[in-house]
Amino acid sequence: PYLLKDARFGYRMGDAQALDAMINDGLRNPFSGKHMAQEASEVAAELELTRPDMDRWALRSHELAVKATDEARLPEEIVPVTVKERKAEKTVEIDEGPRRDSSLEQLAKLPPIFLENGSHTAGNSPGVNDGAGALVLSSDEWARRNDRHALATIVAQAAVADDFPYLARTPARAALKALEKAGLDAQDVDLWEINEAFASVVLNSIRMLGIDENRVNVNGGAIALGHPIGASGARILGSLVLELRRRGGGLGCAAICSGGGQGDALIVEVNGR
Repeated sequence: PYLLKDARFGYRMGDAQALDAMINDGLRNPFSGKHMAQEASEVAAELELTRPDMDRWALRSHELAVKATDEARLPEEIVPVTVKERKAEKTVEIDEGPRRDSSLEQLAKLPPIFLENGSHTAGNSPGVNDGAGALVLSSDEWARRNDRHALATIVAQAAVADDFPYLARTPARAALKALEKAGLDAQDVDLWEINEAFASVVLNSIRMLGIDENRVNVNGGAIALGHPIGASGARILGSLVLELRRRGGGLGCAAICSGGGQGDALIVEVNGR
């Protein structure tokens, strides 16, 4: 939707501006007026995160997402949607974002966004894709009473706040807080889903947590799959739970940054089947 400032009582002579609500409310810092991608590049430089490392992570995201699609892991978590086109109907049943032709050479050629010498590009940042996600949360009592089997159990959750530009710090800070609540160490967690709001976010989170990247976003992440604002938290949690079930159970942590300097994390346990 678009926002029309000062339109409640009508306009008089002169031009008016329409604001894209998604960008204005979701991707722009209300304090500095800067776009989130610009501040992510500024913070990445401060944290000494390099463009080559970000491009490498972006390629990994695409390669793993393509592999997970081909091996029917990602389609398992997708509800097919049929849409009408001009002459026929089309069923969308796999994500359109992952690129089979991506390479480090192609990623290295992309120009920085917002900053002339910035490290973030369209290639190592996620697309703002369309998407929807749904999760059902219940008590043990309700599940038993309605003969439902829980896919996972919530162990602990946490939310934190930081200065708005420092999105790269908030997922790890939230995860560390959740781990403390649960009496766990980062090494106790079998799998991680850290939303790839930007490559710098996941790379700095891995560094802060001291975890093995091979346990993070094992089926690709938002750089390949897209970042549907408002639905990404549900997506990464669903992906995490289903992958834990495929592996026979274990502990998982989903962590995400949010506009406004917020970070959230949720630790779940999946019992072996």
